[in-house]
Amino acid sequence: MSENSSILQKLDGLVGRFDEVSTLITDPTVIADQKRYVRLTKEYKELERLMTARKTYMQTLGNIGEAKAILAEEQDPDMRKMANEEMEQSSRRLPEIEEEIKVLLIPADPEDGKNAIVEIRGGTGGDEAAIFAGDLFRMYSKYCEIKGWTAGISSFSEGASGGFKEIIFTVTGENVYGTMKYESGVHRVQRVPQTETQGRVHTSAATVAVLPEADELDVEINEGEIKWDTFRSSGAGGQNVNKVESGVRLRYLWKNPNTGVMEEILIECTETRDQPKNKERALSRLRSFIYDKEHQKYIDDIASKRKTMVSTGDRSAKIRTYNYPQGRVTDHRINYTVYNLAAYMNGDIQDCIDHLIVAENAERIKESEL
Repeated sequence: MSENSSILQKLDGLVGRFDEVSTLITDPTVIADQKRYVRLTKEYKELERLMTARKTYMQTLGNIGEAKAILAEEQDPDMRKMANEEMEQSSRRLPEIEEEIKVLLIPADPEDGKNAIVEIRGGTGGDEAAIFAGDLFRMYSKYCEIKGWTAGISSFSEGASGGFKEIIFTVTGENVYGTMKYESGVHRVQRVPQTETQGRVHTSAATVAVLPEADELDVEINEGEIKWDTFRSSGAGGQNVNKVESGVRLRYLWKNPNTGVMEEILIECTETRDQPKNKERALSRLRSFIYDKEHQKYIDDIASKRKTMVSTGDRSAKIRTYNYPQGRVTDHRINYTVYNLAAYMNGDIQDCIDHLIVAENAERIKESEL
């Protein structure tokens, strides 16, 4: 079977499902079942993109067929010239459409469209690691500005010489987790620390964990069993910050489904001066924490199937090195190196993420044997 026939066969097999889902999302009983309706609406959008690509693909194949017929029968030079141009243009476009369809045919990660909770922690290297964690937070803040996303700090613990021992923030916007998930792992920095008097280059590290923000439909929590405390926030916030008990702390006992052990989850949130908003955000982090733990098995299953891990798997894996003396950034998963460290630390990280997405899609195409 030719590649054209194989791709068309796969697309033709989805036409019936697209028609079925189109009908279902207008059914009042489906609309009343919120979980099912949300799931079907997502599926409809994915199938709609495939149906649009199928139409373009069939038109392009049709154009090639017509051009071949004209060239076989037509003697008029102008007609032959037009047919040749059409043939050339459509033949060039066809492989591009095929690649687009292959990527669309890969089952979409249901997490990709979600907002993200990002946790940055200083690792080995003491004060310098905390300073580097601060640099990474600034880098992501700048990147969020470029993307038009909103970043809100949930909680932080400052380092003795600046930066953060730990900082947790939520990023909201379009397709945030699908983009930011590639940042999970250990980030290593090589530079002369501010505290170094001999001018020697030191290596420090910070870990980044990117979690999909779970919504209420994803996780069941018994809110009656949550223990709440309030406290006075500290940190930047003007004169009001220490006078109002706006910070919230929640404690929740939860049975880890992977181990069967009861665990106490402790979450603090000082994001705003508004206590109800902080409660809401702490609840969101609780949902995301539980969701992440419950989905670890699914992530591990994917990891076991892939040779090179791009966006999932071991969060303790070293993924990137930032070398200041050489002005170099290297992503070790895909052997990507650029010498624009200053711009990179200023939020110009999209090119690296684009390369990671291409590598991941190539892996997923191989995995699905398209």
